[in-house]
Amino acid sequence: MKKRKTLVLPVVLSAAMLLALAGCGGGNNDKAPAASAAGSGQASSFEFGKTPLSFSFYGNYDWYTMNPWGGDPATKWIKDNLKVDVESIPSSGASSQKFATMLASKNLPDVIWLDRGPDVEKLVKAGMVVPLDAYLDKYPNLKKYAGEATLNMLRASDGKLYQFPNWYTNRPMGNGGYAVNIEIYKALGEPKLETFDDLYAYLKQVKEKYPKVVPFETGLSGNGMDMLYAGMAADHPIQNLVMRGVPQGDKLTSLFTDPVYRETMKYSSKLFREKLITQDALTQTWDQVKEKLNNGTVAVYGSYDTAGVVPNADELVKQKNPAGGYKFIWPIHKEGVDPNKVWVNQYDTLGWNVSLITKSAKNPEGIFAYLDWLTSPEGERVIFWGPEGMYWKGTDETGAPIYTDKYIQDKEERTKNMAIWDTFQWAGNTSYIDGSKAANELRLPADKQSWDTVFQTQVAWKTSYDATEYNGIEPIQESEEGVIAQQVGQITEQSRAKILFAKSDEEVDAILDKAEKDAQAAGYAKLLEFKAKIWQANLQKLKGN
Repeated sequence: MKKRKTLVLPVVLSAAMLLALAGCGGGNNDKAPAASAAGSGQASSFEFGKTPLSFSFYGNYDWYTMNPWGGDPATKWIKDNLKVDVESIPSSGASSQKFATMLASKNLPDVIWLDRGPDVEKLVKAGMVVPLDAYLDKYPNLKKYAGEATLNMLRASDGKLYQFPNWYTNRPMGNGGYAVNIEIYKALGEPKLETFDDLYAYLKQVKEKYPKVVPFETGLSGNGMDMLYAGMAADHPIQNLVMRGVPQGDKLTSLFTDPVYRETMKYSSKLFREKLITQDALTQTWDQVKEKLNNGTVAVYGSYDTAGVVPNADELVKQKNPAGGYKFIWPIHKEGVDPNKVWVNQYDTLGWNVSLITKSAKNPEGIFAYLDWLTSPEGERVIFWGPEGMYWKGTDETGAPIYTDKYIQDKEERTKNMAIWDTFQWAGNTSYIDGSKAANELRLPADKQSWDTVFQTQVAWKTSYDATEYNGIEPIQESEEGVIAQQVGQITEQSRAKILFAKSDEEVDAILDKAEKDAQAAGYAKLLEFKAKIWQANLQKLKGN
């Protein structure tokens, strides 16, 4: 389940409908698949359907609520055919307290689903979780699809693997980029929009001709301004802003003294000064951003979430004017910068969060076998699109499900069902899911293809940077480096806000000079050294050392 998604309340289906849906879809539905070792030439000691598997599951998030197991077509199929049953342990909106109580009492559920990081380390050091290494060859889907490098990055300090990753990937992914209002763009003669000089000239035209339109909408917290950084120099990914450090050799250097960052801040300040960027960029709400997009009062949109928010706005604008809407463009860049080295997105092969099998589990191997099946193409098809015969029937040569007419025509029911299934996606295989979605979308007529999928395949994924090597470089908040990181973060945000209101490039330089001085006084050099050591250690892990 991807964190950005909004969970939908369960849809109550009749028992007859559930049975009908679970029963449709061909000759495989009455046969339980073998555990993931099937087809590998290696016998498995756990076989679905013969040995019933029941385990408790706890999602360590305030917002997470698992839908009733077996109350939908997908988990009913799993329950009936694989003989797998899952008991949900709710957080009741108090995950921190619940986790602390579990840890103190050593009364753990069979599976804990949580963010990578300090809480995982606590469980590992307390000896409360099961190492997974013995299962990797026996049930080979995780090893096959995640790969050795990703698994090495997930290993604990003792060299063992305890974490089963969710939404890991071996291919680029991302949702960020630039979109242009088609109606305004055509009215202004469809000028070239490739460089920052082009963008500036275009925004000036928009302001003059359309005074009620925001020339450049930068999204929530003004994050579109971060995208400008990626275009100011080749191979200067947004990751530098995230970790507040710029790689040079095997060291990390100050962001505040980085010439590329300084040029970006001057350009941003200029756009803001001339009212070419929304004037409440740092204070506006998410609803305000969406309202402007939905009303068509944005000329250019640049943000990390373009694929998430623009498709709906495009549809709403087209309802009023079929010739309008939004079109995506290749990321804008400085004159002379190679456009194929502009990284406005980034991804991490490790994905999002992880599942830990605790030593409370009576059948840890069975649980691993289930997670391993879940991350396989077969498991992904069932938990993402439902059992075969409902929204898909058969697969293509790549293993992608072939959509049925019901998938295309019954959008409302499909959307509700997929939101329910979202709560059971604990071992997401992003490469398979995204590849399958793209394959299906691109088979449709051009006017039926979804805006976001076409944008992702043509632009966003091609401009995404692999930032796996920087995974886990942020210190624990309570540590000395963690305290420094918080102070440097505050200095960064405060200086950024002041820069928008600067009256000249010279004032921008002065603000950044002071930020550098304040950050160094707070211990910035020590923080960068700390992060660089983890970064270099990660590089060795990725090499298998």
